[in-house]
Amino acid sequence: MTLDELLHNPKALPTAPKVLADLLQHFDDPGVPAAHIARSLSADPVLSAKLLRLANSAYYNVSRSVATVDDAVRMLGFVTVRTLVISSGLVNGFKSPPPGLDLPRFWRYSLNTACSARWIARKTGDDAELAFTIGLMHAIGLVIIHAGMPAEAQRLDQLAGPYDPARMRHELDALGFSFYDVSAGLAQRWKFPSVFTNTIGDVAAPLLGSPPDRLAAVIHLAAWRAQLNEAREAPDDVAGEVPSAVAAMLGLEPSELLGEMPPLTELSAGLEELIN
Repeated sequence: MTLDELLHNPKALPTAPKVLADLLQHFDDPGVPAAHIARSLSADPVLSAKLLRLANSAYYNVSRSVATVDDAVRMLGFVTVRTLVISSGLVNGFKSPPPGLDLPRFWRYSLNTACSARWIARKTGDDAELAFTIGLMHAIGLVIIHAGMPAEAQRLDQLAGPYDPARMRHELDALGFSFYDVSAGLAQRWKFPSVFTNTIGDVAAPLLGSPPDRLAAVIHLAAWRAQLNEAREAPDDVAGEVPSAVAAMLGLEPSELLGEMPPLTELSAGLEELIN
């Protein structure tokens, strides 16, 4: 199966919520009226309920209960609501779990990547919220490959697990494309801004561009940190494996990623609603 065939296989792709198209039209306009966004969200009861749970979660620690979609949109802001809609479309878009992939673990890995990307981007002065959103969806291609090519995915899993840094190389050898290519293709198919497609496409090798892709470098480091968490290895034991050249391009020291970054459970605490 080719990449194009996979991206046109309805059984393999998540279903985008209708409100997503409306939000993407206003992607670069965070000043879009809250009432407009609230009206769009109110037409989707699942998203509305999730938005209210997120607004009332421990992460935001508001002093009063947020009772309406309009209040939630005003409190959270357009960027956070946009992230919620994108994550909901990804998480809830698959009609059944793909064979051979532990979806709760996958979404934990994705959320950890997103939270790590936000933390790193804040350190480097890059767009932290955009890094978070792209980090959340950078590996969705893994799910699509498992859903659309289960036999091939199973063989790949035996060679390198989904969170093994060697996974991409094995996919390229076996399929001719990687999960990054699939993720970038989904972003293009869903008509996301080009920064999604371009950044995800550069995550594996962010230094090759001219100039190097800073946002892709942020996601690269974040994915490495989340993979480390999945491998259950203590950061101190793998200091030599830090993508030091990528970190250096962003002006970071490896010690900042290994010592200063809070535990991923702390970074993601209260945001579980995004992946449930």
